[in-house]
Amino acid sequence: MTSIQTLTAEIPAAAAGMRLDQALAELFPEFSRSKLQSWIKDGHARIDGGVVPPKHKVFGGEQVELRTEIEPDHGCEGQDIPLEVLHEDDDLLVVNKPAGLVVHPAAGHRDGTLQNALLHHAPELAGLPRAGLVHRIDKDTSGLLMVAKTLQAHKSLVDQLQARSIHREYLALVQGYVTAGATLDLPIGRHPADRKRFAVRDVGKPSVTHYRIAERLAGHTLLRVKLETGRTHQIRVHMAHIHHPLAGDPVYGGRLKLPAGGNPELAEALRRFRRQALHAERLGLEHPRSGEWLEWQVEMPRDLLDLLDVLRRAS
Repeated sequence: MTSIQTLTAEIPAAAAGMRLDQALAELFPEFSRSKLQSWIKDGHARIDGGVVPPKHKVFGGEQVELRTEIEPDHGCEGQDIPLEVLHEDDDLLVVNKPAGLVVHPAAGHRDGTLQNALLHHAPELAGLPRAGLVHRIDKDTSGLLMVAKTLQAHKSLVDQLQARSIHREYLALVQGYVTAGATLDLPIGRHPADRKRFAVRDVGKPSVTHYRIAERLAGHTLLRVKLETGRTHQIRVHMAHIHHPLAGDPVYGGRLKLPAGGNPELAEALRRFRRQALHAERLGLEHPRSGEWLEWQVEMPRDLLDLLDVLRRAS
């Protein structure tokens, strides 16, 4: 069944001179440009109460009313997959994703994903882009993810992400001894030789990562990392760039390096840990409807806690 909702917004002053379809693409990035153009042509977008063509130039300050019509995504079906829900109301879901669970269906992972689990838990999410997921974390990263349950909530969360007002804090176990906390303001783009990887590049997108030391361990440092932007593999790329790749990272970590003087227990623990040691521990946001500031925190999964225990004993 088609999901129909009406979204309202104000054209920002910065969009002055843009075509209406361009301005709406900035306001509603969850929808494709072609979809927005189709809705405008069909009279589903009203500017200050009137219908205008896609090429209409905006001035800034106009009130937009967009009537959306979304067909359910039949390419992704609900599946009964365990889901740890930390918060749920009419507008918002917050879940704790385990390591090993892919967020969205993709090549090689057509089902068995978090999106499939969400559609089983709340079938109405089929009426939202990507079942309400507004951000993601890598398959082998654990931790907190937010999910919108309405288009209005989706827009609010996307706006907060773009305004960099959502608090996202990670625990990252990196190789080597980090001397002090810092901010990395380094653009990230596709790796020039390997399209499956990313790298710090002058032509990349702005990417800002803040980190501080949480604990020093045998040959490693546990960091608290705060994301200001949310590029693919951002923490992994930034930390590898400063020669402190994440422990266990199969893509950016390079060859396994054992700490000098490490014992057999530590060597075996590091060899067994075959994923990046990264956990999305804290999430804070403004509730899409009430405006109340909400925060969540989840403990690291057992495999990472066990590795830290071994590292502490070897310190």
